[in-house]
Amino acid sequence: MRALVRYGAEPEEFGVLDVKDPSPGVGEVLLRVGGCGVCGSDLGQYGKRLGHTGHLPRIPGHEFGGEIVAVGPGVESYRVGERVVCETAASICGECELCRTGNYNLCRKRQGFGFSVDGAFAEYVVCPTRSLHRIPDGVSYVAASLTEPACVAFNAVGIHTDIRPGDVVLVIGSGAIGLMALQVARLFGATTILAGVAGDEKRLAAAAQLGADVVMKSDEQDVAEIARERTDGLGAHVVVDAVGGTPSTMELALRVVRPLGQITKIGWFHGPLPFSLDALLAKTVRLQGSFSHTWPTWERCLRLIADGKIRTEPMTSHILGLDDWSLGYELSISREAVKAVITPNGAM
Repeated sequence: MRALVRYGAEPEEFGVLDVKDPSPGVGEVLLRVGGCGVCGSDLGQYGKRLGHTGHLPRIPGHEFGGEIVAVGPGVESYRVGERVVCETAASICGECELCRTGNYNLCRKRQGFGFSVDGAFAEYVVCPTRSLHRIPDGVSYVAASLTEPACVAFNAVGIHTDIRPGDVVLVIGSGAIGLMALQVARLFGATTILAGVAGDEKRLAAAAQLGADVVMKSDEQDVAEIARERTDGLGAHVVVDAVGGTPSTMELALRVVRPLGQITKIGWFHGPLPFSLDALLAKTVRLQGSFSHTWPTWERCLRLIADGKIRTEPMTSHILGLDDWSLGYELSISREAVKAVITPNGAM
């Protein structure tokens, strides 16, 4: 089969290759990939030298769905021809306390598609039935490939965040996770402010189309002042940091959140914070982290997508074939793309 492969540690050692066709083992199925989204974490593997080579060669891609074309031994709950999406946890131990209590997204032995296990920027991918969810009728493979970022946002905003109707929620970040977080906050009846920066114009336009009450650029407008104007002067009830990569978003969140409010952090940031967290204490603010998702959230988000309550069309700005993978990556890095989706087998 043809697949996008990171085959060496250097940035340029990345390309479409012919590789051996995978085959399903016990409890696994083989998917013909219908669509796989380009994620910010995929971009983190691209364009820089890797510090280790233990997991190479590796096929990236973890936001995907497809058609079952073969089933392995012992598979009885799925059949050839069914359309499914797959969770990102390719492997878990199944034995630790976290797995046994349904929190397998936090399993210390978890291995993710595209990182520790070959992913779905390929014509075919093998998946465990444990990770599968049926795609509702009327939902395309392209739309279904956005289930994963929807689940990340729902887990963070819908489960780990305390939102009441009428609350003001500030979402920092106009990428796929930020746009999904915006939609989830609206489902809970919140007034929403979405803050991007200069260069995010197309993503901010998508935010407006998705119903944000206020769309703004944090490097050109006073976010704290706008949040105070929308409330009783105390600031946002909830701030969702969906950016990561820089400490400035956490500093902004601490300035904008109201006393007794909540900051929910989704975006990753590697490094020390160059400022004090005393505002967290002074305002008695709850700081909540959120990572990944579990089975019930996938079922819920698929229903919301099927019902049009989570919308994917304004987000999927670029649908590209496997040979155009580098264009999808570059458009995502430049923020010209709202969301790029790769279709390794063309339209299905």
